Amino acid sequence: MIEGVGRAGGEGAVAWPDRRRFLRLAGAVATAASAAACGFVPGEQAADEPDVLTVALWGTEAELAAFRALADLFARRHPGARVALDIAPYENFFTNIDARLQAGRPPDLFRVDYDTFGVYAGAKQLLDLSKLLPPGFGERFTPAMWQAVCVGRTPFGVPHHTDTSVILYNVEALRAAGVTEVPRTPEEAWTWEQFDQVAVKLRRSAPAGRYPFVVNWQSTGVTRWLTWLFAAGGRFLGPDLRTPAIDAAAGRAALDFTRGFFQRGLVPPNSSVKATTYASDTWYAQTTAMTFGGAFLLPDANSTLDFAWGATYAPRHVRAGSDLGGNALVATAATTKPALAAAFLDLVTQQEPMRQFCTASSALPTRRDLTAANLRFTARPELTPVFLGQAATVQPQDAAQVASPAMDAINLVLSDQLEEAFVGGQDTGKTLAAMAEGIAAATARRP
Repeated sequence: MIEGVGRAGGEGAVAWPDRRRFLRLAGAVATAASAAACGFVPGEQAADEPDVLTVALWGTEAELAAFRALADLFARRHPGARVALDIAPYENFFTNIDARLQAGRPPDLFRVDYDTFGVYAGAKQLLDLSKLLPPGFGERFTPAMWQAVCVGRTPFGVPHHTDTSVILYNVEALRAAGVTEVPRTPEEAWTWEQFDQVAVKLRRSAPAGRYPFVVNWQSTGVTRWLTWLFAAGGRFLGPDLRTPAIDAAAGRAALDFTRGFFQRGLVPPNSSVKATTYASDTWYAQTTAMTFGGAFLLPDANSTLDFAWGATYAPRHVRAGSDLGGNALVATAATTKPALAAAFLDLVTQQEPMRQFCTASSALPTRRDLTAANLRFTARPELTPVFLGQAATVQPQDAAQVASPAMDAINLVLSDQLEEAFVGGQDTGKTLAAMAEGIAAATARRP
C-alpha cells in the first residue's frame, strides 16, 4: 500500500486541495554575518593566519550547523588550529570564488558541486592531493564518488556527500487516481512504461490546472536530464571524455520520452529547464502529484507540508539511472597550508563525522561503509533507504562524464537545446545534432 506521513487535511479532504504554501527551498542560505555571530571569523579576514584554514561554502541552515560542528571537531583534534567558515549565498558563490582566485587570495578550501568540479580541476586551480592523503584513502568511497573527484587517477578533492533525485508523491493524489502501490526496492522501480501508465492515470484524475508530475531540471539542475540518458544506456561523452556520444539511439530514446512530458500535458508547461519556478514549489503547492527531488528537501517538507507524502525510486529503462548531486570539498592550489587542508579533508570524510553530517542535514554519504543499516536521516528516517538505494545506481562512467572540465559549457548546450525541444517545438533529430555539435565545441576548448 501507499503510505506517507503528514496531515492530509482531515476527513473529507480532496486529493488536490488549494495551494497553501509556496516555498523556495533551494534559496535557504545563511549569511557571513550569521556565521561570525556564532564565533567564526569570515575567511578573508583570516586568510593570512598560519593556523587558520579558510573554508568557503554555502548551505542550508542544517548543513551550516553541521559544518560548524566539523570546525569545532577539527579544532579539538588539532590544538592551535581552527577553521574560519566563509559563508555566501549559492547564487553568487562561484563568481566570488573566481574573483578571489584571479586576485591571488583564494580560500584554502571551498565547497563545489560535482558538475562544477571539473572546471577548476581542468584549469589547474585545485591542489593535487595524491601525496597528501593517507594511503588507500580512495577505498573509503564508492567507485563512482571517488571517480567524481579525480582527473584520471589523480584526486583533486574529496567527495564529501552526495544527493540524488527520487520521486516524492502526494499519497491522496495517487490514491484518487487508483495508484495504491509504489515500488519498495530499486529492483521494483517502475519502468518507463509503467511510470507513463501512472502519469496517464494521474492526468485523467487531475482537476484543471493540476499535473501528474514535475521534473527538477530547472536553473542549474539541467544535468538532471542526464538521468534519463543514463537510464537509456547512453552517454553524452565517449570513453575518451572528449568525443560527443549523445546523438545515438539512447539519446533519441531519452529525448523522445522526456519531450513527451510536455507534448502530452503530463508536466506543467512552465516547468522546462529554463523555468524560474523550482519543481519542489509546484509540488508543495499541490499543483503536481509527484516531483523528482533530493534528500535535502526532507527537513523542510517534514516540518511544513500539511498533506501525507512518501518517496519511491526513479523509473528505470535499460538500467537504473540517477543524477550526481551533492558536493565535493577541494583545496586550492594556491593554499599555503596544504598539509592542514588535507587533514581537514581527511577528518570530514571519516566514518563518524560523515555519518553525523549526513544524519543532521539529510545528505547522502559517499563512503562504502555507511548504509541504511547505520545511517538514518533525522527527518523522515524511514525514507533513508530509498535515497541510498537510488544513489547507488550512479555508475563510475556517469561520474567521470559529469566531472568533465568542459561541463560548464556543456550545461549551456544542454539547457539551450532542451528548452528548444521541450517548449520550442524543435524535433529530436535536430536537437541531438545540435547537442553533439555544441559538446564537441565545448570539449575542444578544454585542454
